[in-house]
Amino acid sequence: MFYYVLRYVLLGPLLRLLFRPRTKGLEHVPADGAAIVAGNHLSFADPLLMPAVLKRRITFLAKAEYFTAPGLTGRLTTFVLRSAGQISVDRSGRAAGQAAIREGLGVLAKGELLAIYPEGTRSPDGRLYKGKVGVAVMALAAQVPVIPCAMVGTFEIWPPGRVLPRTRPVAILFGEPLDFSRFAGMEHQKTVLRAVTDEITYAILGLSGQEYVDRYAADVKAGQAKGRLG
Repeated sequence: MFYYVLRYVLLGPLLRLLFRPRTKGLEHVPADGAAIVAGNHLSFADPLLMPAVLKRRITFLAKAEYFTAPGLTGRLTTFVLRSAGQISVDRSGRAAGQAAIREGLGVLAKGELLAIYPEGTRSPDGRLYKGKVGVAVMALAAQVPVIPCAMVGTFEIWPPGRVLPRTRPVAILFGEPLDFSRFAGMEHQKTVLRAVTDEITYAILGLSGQEYVDRYAADVKAGQAKGRLG
């Protein structure tokens, strides 16, 4: 219930007023039934703006740190995320990754929309990074279509290190659903998972027009942090 209050009464109208999101391809998002929306991840604005333009409820797998931030702001963020049905995911280690996949499959089993960022974290510089194979595991195991999505302009409005976003127009583009039924039952084959993940990534790239980097964004961020410490 609170999700729809946020979407239609509180947050949604404010976001549409401030950022005037232009949309294209909304007809590719199914009106009912389970599906994965896989997008690029450029800023904190992404998981706020996508639900603001969709007619259906969509669930994000949100990193656990969003639910444990200290202070009043942290408690408010946790309340909003939990009330909106967003799922806390611990991204540290293989076991945590398996838990995230189970949570995602649970959403899809209920016939709902699930949002996934194949990069696994926000882009550090606005480029598109190599996707992790969890999205492929879920798509094949649940046998659902994947709708590629590109956020355009959100890195510029809210880049890393900026406290509050700039109020500029953005675009949210959805591509044609990707059907991976030909790989049904192959969710444990590494080469298949990589091929499916790369196909999804390239579909996002075709919509976003970003520069592609064949490395994991998390590794790049870790290297940057190490360099600052050194």
